[in-house]
Amino acid sequence: MYGEALKTGRKIFAVAPMIDWTDRHCRYFHRQLTAHALFYTEMIVADAIIHGPRERLLSYSPEEHPVALQLGGSDPAKLAEAVRIANDYGYDEINLNVGCPSDRVQSGTFGACLMKTPELVADCVTAMKRVATVPVTVKCRIGVDEQEPSTVLPDFLARMIGTGADAIWIHARKAWLQGLSPKENREIPPLDYEIVHQMKRENRDVFLGINGGITDLDQAGRHLEVMDGVMLGRAAYQNAGLLAEVDEIIFAEPHHEPDWTALRDAMMAYADRVMGAGGRLNHVTRHMVGLFQGYAGARRYRQLLSTESTRPGAGPEVIAAAFAVVDFEGGTPRQAG
Repeated sequence: MYGEALKTGRKIFAVAPMIDWTDRHCRYFHRQLTAHALFYTEMIVADAIIHGPRERLLSYSPEEHPVALQLGGSDPAKLAEAVRIANDYGYDEINLNVGCPSDRVQSGTFGACLMKTPELVADCVTAMKRVATVPVTVKCRIGVDEQEPSTVLPDFLARMIGTGADAIWIHARKAWLQGLSPKENREIPPLDYEIVHQMKRENRDVFLGINGGITDLDQAGRHLEVMDGVMLGRAAYQNAGLLAEVDEIIFAEPHHEPDWTALRDAMMAYADRVMGAGGRLNHVTRHMVGLFQGYAGARRYRQLLSTESTRPGAGPEVIAAAFAVVDFEGGTPRQAG
């Protein structure tokens, strides 16, 4: 995937791994909107895969491809064992989290705090590469705490490249390990896109992608003039409708208006399957709330999905009712205002 992207110049657009958000139901929904975007799982800790309910943690729908598994951990042997287990599930990529700043992740000595021990990260990636059957990649920050990114980041990338990492996704902010919440760490540390762009200019033969603070496809396109890939997080989740434009704008596919009726029917059928397997309607609908942001009827659509899907006995018909309040003109949702 990444080698081909470098060879052909084909860019990669990804939706970032987001804890509590990018679960299998979210990814199935997003795949109805874009055929080509790369999706990531929530971070799953290696220990959980080794000792926990691996089928529940690792199973997903075939329609989600291409889909990458993000792992959390700092023990090379445990990460390698998690990769061995995950090999049987057919993910398209295995990614190591070196960017999450939460206290829970720090207590396990992984995530963003690993930026302080690049030699350990290199050992982890080497161990993962040894057993993986798909590309192994890293998602990192430009530094943490008092580290100087202009010193730390080039050294970190050189070590990852030395391990044979297939791609490196860089969140263009430092993380502060003390004093800021995970939410604040996504907003307060200043963005430094230029240093990430500079890393790409200095490493033309290595796939480097950029993440952090990118809110729309125009911004994404500007980053792709320099970078090999671009990754959106909250913007893609909270305004999922922009994913319907990704195949045309990023991947140069012919323009076509989404078939909103087919989308509605697909999500109703999917919700029915989830409920039949013991899940709840809102496990699916909570990811759909941001679909019609900026369109007439969106507020009522959000209200219906948020309130009706949690009522006793609620079923997939709630999705149909929510779509019915959106103002469509000739099959296209009408802009609000």
